[in-house]
Amino acid sequence: MAFMDDGTRKELKAWLEFYQELGIEGFYRRKSAAVGTLEAVRPAQPAAAPAPRPVPSTLPTRAGMSPALPKPATLPTSPPVLIRPPAPSFNLFEAAPAPRSGPETLEQIRQDLGDCRRCKLAPTRKTIVFGEGNPHAELVFIGEGPGADEDEQGLPFVGRAGKLLNRMMQTVGLKREEVYICNVVKCRPPENRTPEKDEVDACSPFLYRQIESIKPRLVCCLGAPAVRTVLGIKEGITKIRGQFYDFGSTKALATVHPAYVLRNPREEKILREDFEKIRDFLKSS
Repeated sequence: MAFMDDGTRKELKAWLEFYQELGIEGFYRRKSAAVGTLEAVRPAQPAAAPAPRPVPSTLPTRAGMSPALPKPATLPTSPPVLIRPPAPSFNLFEAAPAPRSGPETLEQIRQDLGDCRRCKLAPTRKTIVFGEGNPHAELVFIGEGPGADEDEQGLPFVGRAGKLLNRMMQTVGLKREEVYICNVVKCRPPENRTPEKDEVDACSPFLYRQIESIKPRLVCCLGAPAVRTVLGIKEGITKIRGQFYDFGSTKALATVHPAYVLRNPREEKILREDFEKIRDFLKSS
């Protein structure tokens, strides 16, 4: 065009080449194929034109020089800041129970038993009969459950059956204070009935803990309920009595309950024979 000098025309040409490098075309028309014959520049509106790229704010100042493309943004080189979760409001070490030092004692087991309400025997009992005797005894007697006298006094085997047990121990040179005596269940079953399975299941874990705490050389099971609980044997007591069985790191012997002998006085010789086996076992190495 006549009104453009050579410098202006070259500068405009540089801008058109710059836009072509950016991929922006078709926003002007050429009137003829001759170089330098241009109409007014008008922006076009393509239907699916790509989004324009950023244009540098500084115009080229020298003729014939294409504008430099904008530099990409510089990413930060410093590491991201990690957001740590807040510390808990409680002390985990204080919340955990303190580990026990040494073996569990009978006093600790009795404390854990507490005012037991774990089975349906609790509402009808008067006293929990935990056990009595030497906490380091070589011999532990296990009966079925407390009777009326035991429920009243809170001690195991203090009634008629207990007196017979004391007499049997005396015949073989044993003293009551040297042994430990307890029962499968710690509460008296109504009318002295046999403890039921759910009652045994609730109470037997404390019995096993008692045995583990005492660590006796021999456990004597008095009657079928004690044999079933300790040894898991369901055979009749008269068939397995007088025999020794392995029970963990110790031995166990099955015999009849003193109450059975009170009902069948002629069977006292059976109980006497089994107590002689107990004496011989404790005297052996």
